[in-house]
Amino acid sequence: MLRRGKRSAPARGGEPRRQDGSRSMRNGIPNLSALQAFEASARLGSFSRAAEELSLTHSAVYRQVASLESRLGVQLFTRVRRRIVLTDHGAEYAGRIRHHLDQIEKDTFGLVSRTGMGRSIHIAVVPTLATTWLIPRLADFQREHGDITVSLSVRTLPFQFKDQPFDGALYHGDGLWPGTQGVLLFPERELVPVCAPELAARPLEPGAGALAGMTHLHLASRPDAWRQWYGANGCLYGPQAAGGPRYELFTMVMAAVQAGLGVGLMPRFLAQPALDQGTLAMPVPQALAVSQGYYFGYPLRSERSEALKLFETWLKAAAAGVGER
Repeated sequence: MLRRGKRSAPARGGEPRRQDGSRSMRNGIPNLSALQAFEASARLGSFSRAAEELSLTHSAVYRQVASLESRLGVQLFTRVRRRIVLTDHGAEYAGRIRHHLDQIEKDTFGLVSRTGMGRSIHIAVVPTLATTWLIPRLADFQREHGDITVSLSVRTLPFQFKDQPFDGALYHGDGLWPGTQGVLLFPERELVPVCAPELAARPLEPGAGALAGMTHLHLASRPDAWRQWYGANGCLYGPQAAGGPRYELFTMVMAAVQAGLGVGLMPRFLAQPALDQGTLAMPVPQALAVSQGYYFGYPLRSERSEALKLFETWLKAAAAGVGER
């Protein structure tokens, strides 16, 4: 049976001390119930609707929000008769609180799923690979492992696993991230110029310079790809090629190419199905060799779950031979 210890004496200034005498590092964080009441009221625009969502009374929600405003010393809402409107400070705070509450919910579900209530893994993945390669194959994994739930979130930049709620990541790069372990799933090998068949059917001059009259579509994360392609083929990279539109994702470049907006550089393994079907064409045969690849990585410090091990094994089998011509 636990014995109730003596309550710590307050420190100077009224701040409570811990048993070891140190001041609480969480003393500045408002009550979670007050934050939930504020976030719901801000999102729904009403204390009454927030009360209904939270299974509280209108007056309880009002008191929580009023107490939060008093504690912060900041007005979060303006009250006009029966309406409430967020102040500028309130709108900014509501967005931040919503993000943190969502993260707490994700972390809680992730912890529960890893401690016996079903098997679940959460994977970060670059968007184009997710939509064009991974998701179409996930049904095969589900048929083999129907008790494992695979959740996917998009991440386009490297991150630290300790700051994100992910079990693993599938990304494009030069190698494994520091502090991680994993495998190279497949090398990218080469980027190829592709365009709509009707553009490729136009008369072209021989050689790589034949693209000079076409609008060049660029991927924002690889701004030098066309410059490298021209350099590798001994051609001048001029303003006309450099001045084309930029797109954030390969899926956007692919859609723009298929719409006839110009010529884009795509990884061959992504473009090959459309090339085989005749919905895309290569106006010239020259490709750009690249050294990067697609990796599956996970934290070095932690023991992998059985679900993550099974997913890695399946990924390696699914990736076998990708990009090989």
